[in-house]
Amino acid sequence: MSKVIQVRDVPNEVRDALAEAAEAEGMSLAGYVRRELEHLARRAQGVRANAALVRQTQDQVRGGVDRDAILAALHDGRDA
Repeated sequence: MSKVIQVRDVPNEVRDALAEAAEAEGMSLAGYVRRELEHLARRAQGVRANAALVRQTQDQVRGGVDRDAILAALHDGRDA
């Protein structure tokens, strides 16, 4: 189900630029802005998912290896 969003105090230049972009694509202003908001929402979800994955990976890496283990692995590798 869709909801109505009203945006106040949009500068004239911004409104005009959006209207021009919509017209260039053969879309209504409302349709163009809706599409752009959908793209923005998807990108934001992707950014949040990526950030969560980065945090999870960092926690896994930090949790399993300490400095002494790294140095021991380096020394073992050099002796092999």
